[in-house]
Amino acid sequence: MANVKLAVIYYSSTGTNYKLAKWAEEGAKEAGAEVKVLKVEELAPETAIESNPAWKAHVEATKDVPTATLDDLEWADAIIFSVPTRFGNVPSQLKQFLDTTGGLWAQGKLTNKVVSAMSSAGNSHGGQEQTILSLYTTMMHWGAIIAAPGYTDQSAFVSGGNPYGTSVTVDQEGNMVEDVEAAVKHQAKRTVQVAEWVKKGME
Repeated sequence: MANVKLAVIYYSSTGTNYKLAKWAEEGAKEAGAEVKVLKVEELAPETAIESNPAWKAHVEATKDVPTATLDDLEWADAIIFSVPTRFGNVPSQLKQFLDTTGGLWAQGKLTNKVVSAMSSAGNSHGGQEQTILSLYTTMMHWGAIIAAPGYTDQSAFVSGGNPYGTSVTVDQEGNMVEDVEAAVKHQAKRTVQVAEWVKKGME
């Protein structure tokens, strides 16, 4: 059987979710997947980016990361999303990308994609769980198969215990508060494993 193809699609203004995406890439590659790390297009005005040195630096540092396209969604057997919360919802940058998927959805090309999600916020009850659940609502419309990590690995308890998807709190200096690297890698491996089962079952 061909290796699982995984798209890790993220939005990050100052780097947290990019780091989560890269950890997911490592975990998925360890599980034998072929992986693409992709960012969604930045919609914020240049003036907003310029006004925040950390944001500007991150945009510069990741300028060579490919931008996600509908072709990437069609290519992928599985997709992991990683985004910061925006008032308990997904950032407009990701929402805009998801809103362009109607054509693929209408053709049934998003059905049975295995999906999972991660999130971050500036405090421990800042909407991380609700952001993931908001994203999963869209995935249900796709007919996708949600591979939540639950408590399938001890790393969930170290990382803060979010069963819907790994989430992290980021302090004022941009540092991650919880130790989530192992949880992210487990989530990626689990997503790949579920995608392998689905792929095998559909052959």
